[in-house]
Amino acid sequence: MIKSIFAKKLLAVKAIKLQPNEPFTWASGWKSPFYCDNRKTLSYPDLRSFVKLELCHIIQEQFPEAEAVAGVATGAIAQGALVADQLGLPFCYVRSKAKDHGMQNLIEGQVAEGAKVVVVEDLISTGGSSLKAVEALRQAGVEVVGMVASYTYGFPVAEEAFREAGVRLVTLTDYEAVVEEALKTGYISQDDVPLLAEWRKNPSEWRQ
Repeated sequence: MIKSIFAKKLLAVKAIKLQPNEPFTWASGWKSPFYCDNRKTLSYPDLRSFVKLELCHIIQEQFPEAEAVAGVATGAIAQGALVADQLGLPFCYVRSKAKDHGMQNLIEGQVAEGAKVVVVEDLISTGGSSLKAVEALRQAGVEVVGMVASYTYGFPVAEEAFREAGVRLVTLTDYEAVVEEALKTGYISQDDVPLLAEWRKNPSEWRQ
């Protein structure tokens, strides 16, 4: 199963770190026993190609109507461009905020009005920045047919946000698959699972 295979690969290159007893602090200020950096996959040619091809397979199977690809800055710019190149589709990317100089673009690149676009993201946490990119594309007059991403934490707040925004999300792997693989390899123990589950249920309040 692709979710397990990719989870194993992420753990192998230490793109995912689990530290139940020594939590990380995210940029949001949240404390977390879990840290994921999918950008590490770009440094390993075989793994980079694996991610590119598997994301392409998802798009071909789930969003065959896609006419262009949009990456979300900054994490998914490289992967999005690789995917668009493989599929032979136009590519653009969405900034987190508009430039304060030049053309003051929020969307970089050219995408035709009315085009059916699939968005590529590297990681989904709350879904806020990902859906902000979707809204920018919609305001630019394109149709977002869905989003593909390497990894999702599967937070309830994100799942609800995607439902409300009417965006279908398909990911290569997720929290459950990573925890399962981490248990198999002894990276974490069964005793760590309840703590991880408690964090995932309410990450914004965990150990604050």
